[in-house]
Amino acid sequence: MNPSTAVATALVDALVTAGVTEIVLCPGSRSSAMAYAVASAERAGHLRVHVRVDERSAGFLALGLAKVSRRPAVVITTSGTAVANLHPAVLEAHHAHVPLVVLSTDRPADVRGTGANQTTTQPGMFGAGLRFEADLADGDVEGAAVAATEAVLAAGAAIGGGPAHLNVQFREPLVPDLDDAAASLASTLTRGEATEATTVSDVAGAVALPERTLVVLGDLPDLAQSRAALAWAEQAGLPVLAEPFGSHPRQGRQGVVAHGVLVVGVEHVLTDHEPEAILLVGRPTLSRPVSRLLQRPGPRLVIVDAGLELAVPGRDAERLDLVDLLASTVDGDPGAWRRAWLDLGSRVVAAIDADPPAWPTGPALARAVIEALPGDDPLLFLGSSNTPRDVDVAAAIDRPVDVLASRGLAGIDGCVSTAIGLALAAPDRATYAMMGDLTFLHDSGGLLIGPDEPRPDLTIVVANDDGGGIFTTLEPGAPERAGDFERLFGTPTGTELSALCRAHGIRHEKTSTPTELADVLARRPAGLTVVEVTIDRSTHRGERARLRALAERALG
Repeated sequence: MNPSTAVATALVDALVTAGVTEIVLCPGSRSSAMAYAVASAERAGHLRVHVRVDERSAGFLALGLAKVSRRPAVVITTSGTAVANLHPAVLEAHHAHVPLVVLSTDRPADVRGTGANQTTTQPGMFGAGLRFEADLADGDVEGAAVAATEAVLAAGAAIGGGPAHLNVQFREPLVPDLDDAAASLASTLTRGEATEATTVSDVAGAVALPERTLVVLGDLPDLAQSRAALAWAEQAGLPVLAEPFGSHPRQGRQGVVAHGVLVVGVEHVLTDHEPEAILLVGRPTLSRPVSRLLQRPGPRLVIVDAGLELAVPGRDAERLDLVDLLASTVDGDPGAWRRAWLDLGSRVVAAIDADPPAWPTGPALARAVIEALPGDDPLLFLGSSNTPRDVDVAAAIDRPVDVLASRGLAGIDGCVSTAIGLALAAPDRATYAMMGDLTFLHDSGGLLIGPDEPRPDLTIVVANDDGGGIFTTLEPGAPERAGDFERLFGTPTGTELSALCRAHGIRHEKTSTPTELADVLARRPAGLTVVEVTIDRSTHRGERARLRALAERALG
């Protein structure tokens, strides 16, 4: 049994022993081990599980369950903004003396403060209203008794009249081994404090970079920063691996490796094209191939974080601010180095253009939206989860557009409202958004705009795969885990989006072909419009794998 499974099983066993009979579960990646553990306990008849996709609703559901029974109810979330969404329910439990236990799952403490995706400081998040709080560090299988003890203490404190918080760090693997039996084990968890994982050496002023430098461009707070970094890389003659976020100027992103995430995902590419230095500009959040690139021990690592407090765990790094970067130089002539990387991207473009993503799949929709955007420098907001990843793998953006997203913690909450804010702030620009149905539904309250309020000109494209499509591409979505997938991770809702929009007085259109979609998007947004495209959730994993295979064949 792997450590995550052992810890999760020990926690659930202890909560059951303490009298917990009701658990509210929110789907997530970091909380996968807890999901499987509570499902096993429910099958054994020890408790009842309630799966909810909205953490705000889940917190109040748990509060209601505990208010009636006076037994502590537990709500389980993944990391990042998911935990913060429980704060209203925690405050209610505090003031109303309701026995509520928050079990938030977390990344290991050594990545806090590094800019790691969906990572913030979760201990202490709920302030002074808690009756009990513990931060449980990840560990190996032998020490689980501490975790079990803390779970009993949390439940006992909640019974005393108020909320308790267990923050549990989990390290990969996050899913149980396929041959694991659901059994109670002792655990090795201990209380943990955040520790420094990275040694950072300060660099004052501009630097000289070697000609075999690879620029990795992630999300930056300001579009102007994106433009400046791209302009510097172009002037320096360096190749760029870029996530889709940021500014795509009229002349295109010169020097950006097309389909870069697919290129670096091919095993031999980094062996054949090993950089001497990696220049990280902004926060990369989308892909494991880029994360593995940054973890390579050989290249010199230089970070331009633009105030994001970025670090790569386990790596020494030099640090520059953006002004220093713009004054930095490159030794030698990187022309051949850049041409080699751009050629890799061109070969992948040719392969995908010859065998494009099948419609209707997420990657096909991403390409269709990018191709259909009008040419007058629009704004495009991408929701979290599958949508930005589909754009990243499938769409080589070659038109002027500014792409924005909420990547600070990459939560699915608030995306509708964020896109509306962008449209209201830039009324002179055509503004679009693209997101999945769960992201849309999670903030469907954002559609509620009073009759006397300013209304945005915004078109929202909703990829409706009826559930948590992102999980089909992660470990829980493996075919051999299909038995528990649909309820714990797929979470279909069956919501009729047209009826929801009609209830809010929002224009709704449903398109079934790329041509129909292009016709809708060609019209400049006027008022708020929701465009629904039905996607088959079962295609996500296979289509991503097919695109990776195309890249592998194209690159030999």
